[in-house]
Amino acid sequence: MAKERKGLFQRFLDMIEFVGNKLPHPVTLFAILALIVLLLSAALQPLNISVEHPGQEGEIVEINNLLNAEGIKYIFESMTDNFIGFAPLGVVLVTMLGIGVAERAGLISAMLRGFVLAIPGRFVTLGLVFAGIMSSVASDAGYVVLPPLGALIFAALGRHPLAGLAAAFAGVSGGFSANFALSGTDAMLGELTIAGAAIIDPAYAEQMNIAMNWWFIAASVIVLTFIGAWVTEKIVEPRLGSYKGDQKEDLEGISSIEKKGLIWSGISFVVAGVLALLLVLPENAPLRGDGPGMDAIIQSPFMSSLVPIIALLFLIPGLTYGIVTKSIRNDKDVASQMTDTMASMGMFIVLAFTAGQFVAYFNESNMGLILGVYGAEFLDSINLKGFALILMFILITAFINLFVGSASAKWAMMAPVFVPIMMQLGYSPELTQMAYRIADSSTNIISPLMTYFAIIIAFAQKYDKKMGIGTLISTMLPYSIFFLVGWSLMLIIWMLLGLPLGPNGPLTY
Repeated sequence: MAKERKGLFQRFLDMIEFVGNKLPHPVTLFAILALIVLLLSAALQPLNISVEHPGQEGEIVEINNLLNAEGIKYIFESMTDNFIGFAPLGVVLVTMLGIGVAERAGLISAMLRGFVLAIPGRFVTLGLVFAGIMSSVASDAGYVVLPPLGALIFAALGRHPLAGLAAAFAGVSGGFSANFALSGTDAMLGELTIAGAAIIDPAYAEQMNIAMNWWFIAASVIVLTFIGAWVTEKIVEPRLGSYKGDQKEDLEGISSIEKKGLIWSGISFVVAGVLALLLVLPENAPLRGDGPGMDAIIQSPFMSSLVPIIALLFLIPGLTYGIVTKSIRNDKDVASQMTDTMASMGMFIVLAFTAGQFVAYFNESNMGLILGVYGAEFLDSINLKGFALILMFILITAFINLFVGSASAKWAMMAPVFVPIMMQLGYSPELTQMAYRIADSSTNIISPLMTYFAIIIAFAQKYDKKMGIGTLISTMLPYSIFFLVGWSLMLIIWMLLGLPLGPNGPLTY
């Protein structure tokens, strides 16, 4: 019997999986990139390539050779500082201390389950997608909690469980860069963007903050929730048809002790939020800025202190929930939960070491600044500007995301190149970061190299034993397409209206 010929789409998926699996681990990848920067600095320096510094009139910038005597001295003397000074390292670890306690105490899981189970049947699809999007405040917890819960709820309602799983997965992964609240993702990507902007204009970078995309990502929650629900009910669920399996589910509600914990944690969150606002709203508040009106809040120590504030806004409700539900009995439990959280960040810390070297060498060699100037001149020469430029950047990022799943790893590589280029063309670092986040999130759900992809397949195989990579991707592809198109159109409309992307988050540079 002749072997069945694979279709074009299946061959494309096979190619993505093959190429992605051949790529080295991100830790190794950054080590290789750092070595390439060193070699290129030595090879290009004799060519006397130079540009005028775009932020300092009259200053000529040339490539620094990092493999001469001075360069080698720099490599060894700066290695520790490059690691410690890697922009996202401290902010991510501090944020995760608070988020980790809330997650390990059970608060995040209880909130997600309680919200989804309380939704009336006719709104359950909307609720699942919304809960998935909002789960990004707790980093990766949503991947573990919501997809199996979505499948269970749909099965209990007589609907196809895989449609429920897909809706939840779309929200968690496809909507990862949308939220009403700030999260570790904002801190991690924001610090890399600020570092990229400092290559061109350190003074501009100094006044940036990690909440630079807050208004846009908050509005995105509404848009993506309705897109995700529409795709589920109009495309994915009809395609799956009625469920023929024998896997029946019964829903278990939130226990009384969990309800009590949620109530008290909610009260503690409100109290903590009010106390945080008291640090910035009154005239003589310690974290208030010196400017008039809203400038005193936007340009204030409060905005520079968002990382510890976010950590505390998770830590306090997490502690409260844990104490009420007895998942936290003493200070040793809290220390243990924080330790477990830091242990789970081990890979990120190792990544930060090699990524820190790459970013530092790239900046020290001046190749980032020079590439930014020449890249901007090239794009200007081919007249690629405006919406076409933004959409092209989104498409390039979406394609790269199929092969390199880590948002932080990709942006650590791309920010030093694309942020300066876009600044030279008049687009703000804040806008470049938002375009990146749209592309990165939208194609997460169809990348077989995404960290949790295998786990989602395992969840799905409970209801369909034949579920594999190709089947899951074909199920999730409509979400990816509609999220990418809808979200990009939203950004274009936002640009047409001239709205800021967040506090002190302009569209132009």
